[in-house]
Amino acid sequence: MKHSSGNIMNYVIVDAYRIGESPYWFHQTWTTSVQLCISLAILYNAVGAAMISSLVVIVLTVLSNVPLARLQHKSKSKLMEAQDVRLKAMSESLVHMKVLKLYAWESHFKKVIEGLRKVEYKWLSAFQLRRAYNIFMFWSSPVLVSAATFLTCYLLKIPLDASNVFTFVATLRLVQEPIRLVPEVIAVVIQAKVAFTRISKFLDAPELNGQVRKKYFVGIDYPIEMNLCSFSWDEHTSKPTLKNINLIVKGGEKIAICGEVGSGKSTLLAAVLGEVPKTEGMIQVCGKIAYISQNAWIQSGTVRDNILFGSSMDEERYHNTLMRCSLVKDLEMFPYGDCTQIGERGVNLSGGQKQRVQLARALYQNADIYLLDDPFSAVDVHTATSLFNEYVMSALSDKIVLLVTHQVDFLPVFDSILLMSDGEVILSAPYQDLLADCEEYKDLVNAHKDTMGISDLNNNSDSQRAKEVSIKETVGIHGSRYTESVKPSQENQLIRKEERETGDAGVKPYMLYLRQNKGFLYFSFCAISHIIFIAGQISQNSWMAANVQNPDVSTLKLIYVYIIIGVCTMLFLLSRSLGIVVLGIQTSRSLFSQLLNSFFRAPMSFFDSTPLGRVLSRVSSDLSIVDLDIPFAFVFSLSTSLNAYSNLGVLVVITWQALFVSVPMIVLRIWLQRYYLASARELMRINGTTKSALSNHLGESISGATTIRAFENEDRFFAKNLDLIDKNASPYFYNFAATEWLIQRLEIMSATVLSFSAFVMAISPQGTFSPGFVGMALSYGLSLNISFVFSIQCQCNLANQLISVERVNQYMDLQSEAAEAVEENRPLPDWPQDGNVEIRNLKIRYREDTPLVLRGISCKFEGGDKIGIVGRTGSGKTTLIGALFRLVEPAEGKIIIDSVDISTIGLHDLRSCLGIIPQDPTLFQGTVRYNLDPLGQFSDQQIWEVLDKCQLLEAVREKEQGLDSHVVEDGSNWSMGQRQLFCLGRALLRRCCILVLDEATASIDNATDAVLQKTIRTEFKHCTVITVAHRIPTVMDCDMVLAMSDGKVVEFEKPTKLMETEGSLFQELVKEYWSYTSNTNI
Repeated sequence: MKHSSGNIMNYVIVDAYRIGESPYWFHQTWTTSVQLCISLAILYNAVGAAMISSLVVIVLTVLSNVPLARLQHKSKSKLMEAQDVRLKAMSESLVHMKVLKLYAWESHFKKVIEGLRKVEYKWLSAFQLRRAYNIFMFWSSPVLVSAATFLTCYLLKIPLDASNVFTFVATLRLVQEPIRLVPEVIAVVIQAKVAFTRISKFLDAPELNGQVRKKYFVGIDYPIEMNLCSFSWDEHTSKPTLKNINLIVKGGEKIAICGEVGSGKSTLLAAVLGEVPKTEGMIQVCGKIAYISQNAWIQSGTVRDNILFGSSMDEERYHNTLMRCSLVKDLEMFPYGDCTQIGERGVNLSGGQKQRVQLARALYQNADIYLLDDPFSAVDVHTATSLFNEYVMSALSDKIVLLVTHQVDFLPVFDSILLMSDGEVILSAPYQDLLADCEEYKDLVNAHKDTMGISDLNNNSDSQRAKEVSIKETVGIHGSRYTESVKPSQENQLIRKEERETGDAGVKPYMLYLRQNKGFLYFSFCAISHIIFIAGQISQNSWMAANVQNPDVSTLKLIYVYIIIGVCTMLFLLSRSLGIVVLGIQTSRSLFSQLLNSFFRAPMSFFDSTPLGRVLSRVSSDLSIVDLDIPFAFVFSLSTSLNAYSNLGVLVVITWQALFVSVPMIVLRIWLQRYYLASARELMRINGTTKSALSNHLGESISGATTIRAFENEDRFFAKNLDLIDKNASPYFYNFAATEWLIQRLEIMSATVLSFSAFVMAISPQGTFSPGFVGMALSYGLSLNISFVFSIQCQCNLANQLISVERVNQYMDLQSEAAEAVEENRPLPDWPQDGNVEIRNLKIRYREDTPLVLRGISCKFEGGDKIGIVGRTGSGKTTLIGALFRLVEPAEGKIIIDSVDISTIGLHDLRSCLGIIPQDPTLFQGTVRYNLDPLGQFSDQQIWEVLDKCQLLEAVREKEQGLDSHVVEDGSNWSMGQRQLFCLGRALLRRCCILVLDEATASIDNATDAVLQKTIRTEFKHCTVITVAHRIPTVMDCDMVLAMSDGKVVEFEKPTKLMETEGSLFQELVKEYWSYTSNTNI
């Protein structure tokens, strides 16, 4: 995939923003050009042919900035590329933060992001330095223009007097503010051009062929038909992902798809959906499709929203869907039933619950074709049996079903079974035919029988009793009735409305920005430099005003002193421009460092309750404003304010009577500014929060694109996205309108002050004011209007942009996890040695206001024992594992490992000493080597040995680059089963004394599972292995089994003894497992 989710997020949130702000500045280009032309005409009238030198300087200034603009464009392009890479890495880390914490990899991934940020700083510095030089050139151009013009007047013998000198100066001062904005215009145009180019490349990228599927279904003999089809994710590769696929499916047929890990089962479903480019052959798919992905895609929102998926509510069909998907009991346990907020990516749900919500979404759509990608591996055996019978065989009895599965038990009832290997369908036939004629299929079935390991239960009485249990449970599903819940309040939901500052924050955001990394020092340096620059300009004009009519001062001396003062002020202007860059870089560095530390030290509860869009909007658009805009806005706000008040000061010193008007006008101006800011500030805050909602929806849409397209919901999501864009753009537009409202009133007030001053000078007795100082007063007075407008505009712009600092600051002081290391209580280097785990009265709740999830767990795992943890979905198995790794801290009780209370040591010390194969297998963008050993601790030989042990050796060797083979975002170029094998490889490399398997083999076939179980028993023979499993045979050879229900320990004993104990939960689970396997006649 050429454009990752991080890239796309950057296009929408940052690039689109840069394009959106450019039209406002575009008008500055032609208005400035018009003003310059008029000004040149006035200058010609004042100084005649000497005006040509002014034109030459202006042209040279512009031309000198052409190569600079090209360099700025290159720097900006590189900066955005670096930002893409950094944002992609941040997005990946934040999404998979749980995995990083489990492996104790937070510090490493944080360093990786810091390294990417350094590359970003390199291009940020280059862009800002060139921008600063651009500003220096245009701000100093009036000095150069005046110097060149006066020298030309001297050479051409054009007399200089008060009338033409101050006509020239006044005209120049009128256009100097628009001229000074030219660098900003150039920067904005360059940023918009880079953004437009990036978005255009994305829009020009190849799109999926939407001609695979046809709407109509009735009257079609074969709704799914493939004839010698080959498909490839990468159209440029020589070896297709799927090749020579022949498939014909009639209406109502049930097709099972089996095969080893990585054989192409999920890709075949994707090909039916039209998601994989076809390289050859003919494919036709007719009818409405419902798709259930292997890795459940859940939207933020309620359970009901996820099931309806944009369809209207049909009460009867809805309740029937809930019952068929075994969701009734789950919803009864939720505080608000189906109106319960389930969090981003369904974090409030267990893996099994997520899959059942997916199944319910598909069933409710009443489609013609159902594509199920191994949905039953995430649920316990009892639920899987119920779902298969109620869902596939009953609710979908007249539908086409293509089911990818590793569960051989279901296969006999299917019309046909596709056996796949290495991207090909090696055989397609009914169950009995395959069993009789295909050796590969026999091996698959025999592997399943070997893994079951519970033949001692195969007697008639037990089998009959188990069947009764199964029937009783099925009836219970139909007998229950879902009761509609009360609509919940916002306060009690997991995902709450985004907080934002309200009211006037005063100087707090200004101080927050300037306190970073000696910001006050750099800002003071810029302020002093600009004050000296203004003083120099006033001195220049005062010298000219005092001596232009003085016969004792020659024209050459008059010009010579004027130019010297101007050149000296330019040096301070240059130092101010460089100071801006240093201020911006140092402050950005400090803010980002604190923000990154805060995210990586935040507890999992923060990531569970905070949508990713809220975080990404801060590290993308808000951080972009902090990096690029705020430092210049800060100094421009100061500079334009000093300019405006210095203009007023000169006017008042010469005509003190202007105080009678200017003082009330200043008071009124401040009042108007505050009145404006009260609204503008809130509008920009609303703009920020709506941007988070847009980011969140966009991120969800990208991750669920396959599901959205499968259900043909593109138009609904597109409309929702447009609605969110409108809501985000509205406050931005209103803010611009409010700014224009303010500017109109400021211009009226400035014109009033100037008019009054001119009136005073006109009615004063002759000789009250010297001609030179009258000209100086008028030149400063004429520029008073525009200088005050720009001053207030810059101040308001700064206040609006500081909202981004506020938003970044909201996440800079998040609650932190416990320390990574406790120096006075660090465990020994070889801890743990024995692997003893003792749990004492452990009670867990996820938040203070929620009920206990674990309710007084007490047990002891002896070192070297193999422990199996079983229980129905939602019994607390995964929570117990989370407590072992301190992803959640206990409300009461403790866990002791080899005589060490884990709550007393650092989190890194604990997690780095434990091994885990997590429930959700996660791969990171990079290489095979990086995914197995991101810290670079092991040799290539060790990695190859591990790949061999976890059945990945051939798959990696087939790749041209071996260990350097590419792994794309989310590892999507590897199958789900292969991703789980990579996780096993990590565990084999780490060789921890305690290993946790959290549903580790749910997505692999029985043959691979058998090999892996043997590998684990061999490689971790002397280690404590804690296995959470839905497959009962996986825990049959464990030393001890911990059976859980409703957050409590129900049983903890040897599996053989529990099997002999009448009425035990474990015995019941085993009988249920044997019931559904025996019912399928395997």
